[in-house]
Amino acid sequence: MKLLDGQTVGIDLGTTFSTMSQLDADGNPVSLKNSDGKTITPSVILLGDQGHILVGPSFERISVSDPAHIVEAVKRQMGNKNYFKVYEGKKLTPEFLSALIVKKLKQDAEQQIGPIANAVVTVPYYFNDVRRKATQDAGQIAGLNIIDIINEPTAATLAYAWMKGELGRTDLGDIERTILVYDLGGGTFDVTVVRYTPTHFRVLATDGDVYLGGLDWSARIVDHVSEQFKQKFGMDPREDPETALQMSQECEAAKLALSSKAQVPVNVYYKGKTLTVALTRGDFERMTADLLQRTRDTTELVMQQANVDPGTLDEMILVGGSTHMPSVESMLQEVCKRAPSRELNAEVAVAQGAAIHAAILEAKVTGGDSRMAKAVMNRLQSVSSEDVNSHSLGIKITDPSERTRKINHIMIPRNTTIPFSRTERFTTNSDNQQSVHVYLLEGEVKDVDACSQIGDFRVVGLPPNLPAGSPVEVTYSYDANGRIHATARDLTGNKEASAEIVRASGLDSAGLNSFETLASEYKVE
Repeated sequence: MKLLDGQTVGIDLGTTFSTMSQLDADGNPVSLKNSDGKTITPSVILLGDQGHILVGPSFERISVSDPAHIVEAVKRQMGNKNYFKVYEGKKLTPEFLSALIVKKLKQDAEQQIGPIANAVVTVPYYFNDVRRKATQDAGQIAGLNIIDIINEPTAATLAYAWMKGELGRTDLGDIERTILVYDLGGGTFDVTVVRYTPTHFRVLATDGDVYLGGLDWSARIVDHVSEQFKQKFGMDPREDPETALQMSQECEAAKLALSSKAQVPVNVYYKGKTLTVALTRGDFERMTADLLQRTRDTTELVMQQANVDPGTLDEMILVGGSTHMPSVESMLQEVCKRAPSRELNAEVAVAQGAAIHAAILEAKVTGGDSRMAKAVMNRLQSVSSEDVNSHSLGIKITDPSERTRKINHIMIPRNTTIPFSRTERFTTNSDNQQSVHVYLLEGEVKDVDACSQIGDFRVVGLPPNLPAGSPVEVTYSYDANGRIHATARDLTGNKEASAEIVRASGLDSAGLNSFETLASEYKVE
């Protein structure tokens, strides 16, 4: 890892809001404010005329803008090669659009702390390699040296341990805590069980959903009021893009208000007709009960996989703005028989944890020679962590019970502590086979079509007249840096081939350079 000259920060690049933090000279994580004096910036992009771009525009500005020029929830599209926005004749990918958000955070923060060069960016634990690479690319396009990608629950745990005054404290002995991090943001969800001491963090299990978040709760309100309008007037307001946009904004505001109020009015205006729907918190919770149940199922599953009884948890940490919904706290209290902690600021804790992780890396690279106090750097240098893989890794093989079909044979199950390596023996399918084609898969099910192919390679030049059933040994490994390696060896002729998957999907160097140049041409406010 190489640090460039300039400030080092942590960034939470969120679906609905994004924020940036840094450790100050005394080692305290501080949220950096945007040009409006706020610590969070809406992850909304308004593509204006002549390369003029607004990030985080006001509700009033959005309401009078063309919906086709507004980009929201781009985080959900990270790694999607089929998603793009056409702007001034150019196709803007999720990586580039996310880079515009990062650029806004960067230039606003630089007004306070000076030039920023290095950053740690957070991602949901359940992001796969393709989405992680896209996030890394976004930071690079924005002009940052991305020194690491850290999982959001791990970042939240760092922030929690720091807040408790425990992180890096070698004088606290063998103190150990087991906590559950429930992270429900605007567009993604994951839950993670972490066991930690002041100097060592170990993830026990994690699971989640990159298409579940507060946006889905808001969408239920949109559908509810739209159906009410349709029943009364015979027209569906969702059919008009501008009306749908305004209604979406109003329903989002109603959702937020219901966290503190028992009832709110939602107004719909369409083609000269007006309807006010009185929405109660009970109505809202009933129409979204299945969404909450999905998070409950995941929470219970992760505790089971971590082999942790709810009664043994030292704490439940809430992260993400959507955890302000009262139903979330009630559900978790029912599952874990205790009230979750609200000690962390749900909106900025992840970015603050990323800033702590960035400072840990800075401490280890500089050897303590940094702008931060020597005592702080010494504490940070003592911290280490262990992660698990969030997706199972397997290979495509012939189903032993049904020779006509192929299945995914999992070799490294998800929630395996990494680094990890496994070797297994397979056999050739036919007589006189000339080569072995190894397909590397990422996924939890046997159906190969439901898995992602992350690479493939061939072992060629097998011995002549090789009988069917001859042994082939496959080794699969996952290193601490997230790189995946696979090797296959024909044990008869000792022929070998291998592959290394280093987040290969996404932009190549030429594409990155092109987007970096384009980003420098656009004026972002």
